[in-house]
Amino acid sequence: MSVAPMIRRLAALVVDWVVCELIATLVTGHNLGNGASDPRYFSTQFLTLALFAVEVWLLTAISGLTIGKRLFNIRVVRTDGGVPGFAWAALRTLLLLFVVPALLSDRDLRGLHDRAADTIVVRT
Repeated sequence: MSVAPMIRRLAALVVDWVVCELIATLVTGHNLGNGASDPRYFSTQFLTLALFAVEVWLLTAISGLTIGKRLFNIRVVRTDGGVPGFAWAALRTLLLLFVVPALLSDRDLRGLHDRAADTIVVRT
């Protein structure tokens, strides 16, 4: 398995966020064209973040794949080759939500959130 390039990771992240945004918009009835002037804007943003966190945590824990990762043929695996599991996926997701740990990577392109959870994003 080879390490996934950063552009694929970013694209997968954007896809996951957009999917969660669309679901939250449908649930809250927010009009995307109105932006922050819509009274449901902030509840939609909060729901988007919550959905994103749950999606990334559950799907990463179970299979190492999120919707975006599946589309871009990448996956999260433990360094021993197994799936991350619920505890490590929770730590990885929590650090991912802080953004900065994901931006700081080592020479193997592992962000701090991956290093903390002993995971790596690879091509499938």
